[in-house]
Amino acid sequence: MKGFNRQNQLFSLCGLNCGLCPMFLNKYCPGCGGGEGNQSCKIAKCSLEHGSVEYCFQCSEYPCEKYDHIDDYDSFITHRRRRADLDKARQYGIGAYNAEQMEKAEILDLLLSNYNDGRKKTLFCVAVNLLDLEELQEVLRQIENRSNLETLTLKEKSAFAAGLLRAAAAKNNIDWKLRKKK
Repeated sequence: MKGFNRQNQLFSLCGLNCGLCPMFLNKYCPGCGGGEGNQSCKIAKCSLEHGSVEYCFQCSEYPCEKYDHIDDYDSFITHRRRRADLDKARQYGIGAYNAEQMEKAEILDLLLSNYNDGRKKTLFCVAVNLLDLEELQEVLRQIENRSNLETLTLKEKSAFAAGLLRAAAAKNNIDWKLRKKK
């Protein structure tokens, strides 16, 4: 959107964790305010109208009607926790929130570099986006503690990591399926 620029390309104005999104990582999406040619965004336009707040939670009108049902349906899985992530960033401060997201991005990079058999990128991105940092760290410990890990093929390592992530999601009642509007 013309005139809209953001410093933090990892966490958006509306609460998307862009740095954990496969679209962003594949360079299909520059993130909001990541350059000219972005699609028009009603929330970015609203930000400009309200003094260019960096995050919606900084606006005196937050949460406004734009957030009434923002997490009810997903057009993409990273949309799932926008409101909760904005509230977390507001509660702990953007610095602490960004530090946690950087740790999650490092975990994602590790998973993609060492356990992606070419078919798990989206699964790993979704898992890192939706699971708490502590759960992700526990999954990494379980991976590292597997005694025969170095003897496994990449496909077997990938399946093992994916299984641990799915189990962590199930334990926390996290459903990875898109919730489509009916």
